[in-house]
Amino acid sequence: MRLKNFSLFYGSQIFKSFSDESRIRILNVLFYRKEACISDMEQILDFTQTKTSRHISYLRNAGLVSSRKVDQFIFYTIKDEVYDIVNQIFNFLKRDIQLEKDLDAYDVMYSNRELSINKIENKSWKA
Repeated sequence: MRLKNFSLFYGSQIFKSFSDESRIRILNVLFYRKEACISDMEQILDFTQTKTSRHISYLRNAGLVSSRKVDQFIFYTIKDEVYDIVNQIFNFLKRDIQLEKDLDAYDVMYSNRELSINKIENKSWKA
């Protein structure tokens, strides 16, 4: 579902969300890599758990981010309704060096996780 009507109040919430560098970095990871949990974002962005959670809460309250729970982890994503406007904003920011570094850190972390999972699954256990 895409946003059809853009109210002044909702627009101000989106722009307030983009007024903080930390929230932009979080949104960047979520926008380009689709989802992440708090612990992943802490590692990628080098934030404390408190800082990451505070900014995620702000983004949820602003209506930009939704979540889903898997076991003890909560994965956050950008809401479909705001995807188009977030896309427009990131078109202006896509060459930012810090944002590119964040995405590279996500990719390295994700590939290391996949390698670990593959090793565990392919290891033959001896009884």
